[in-house]
Amino acid sequence: MGRRAAREMAMKLLYQMEIQKDDIEAQIRLFFEQNPVPENDSEYIKDIVFGVFRNSKHISDTIEKHSRGWKITRISKIDLSILRLSIYEICFRVDIPFSVSVNEAVELAKKYSSEEAGSFINGILSRLSDIKTGDEGKNGC
Repeated sequence: MGRRAAREMAMKLLYQMEIQKDDIEAQIRLFFEQNPVPENDSEYIKDIVFGVFRNSKHISDTIEKHSRGWKITRISKIDLSILRLSIYEICFRVDIPFSVSVNEAVELAKKYSSEEAGSFINGILSRLSDIKTGDEGKNGC
């Protein structure tokens, strides 16, 4: 399995957790029972999921700040899952280039949401490029 497939699985797990709101550990355990993956992909997926939850306030604030006129409650849960995953990668994963996170997010939006969602997500994430090179924490976020 490649990084793209692991990213897609992480997004699906984040989406599931957005809907179910159950115990995170139990959902992750069940997810991997139903979707066996190689250990390195499993570690990446867990890092994304736990990282998003550890940094949920920062990530939600970033979405609201850069979505210009959109309250987080108006954004579809699938689009939120994609945004959260991508913002986590951009802000907290130095091993993933900014352009890769943005491109992958747009592709996920086109596949699971809509063409318009791809543009919407691209717009929000492209605004992060202005702060990515700044001095505000890791990766400028």
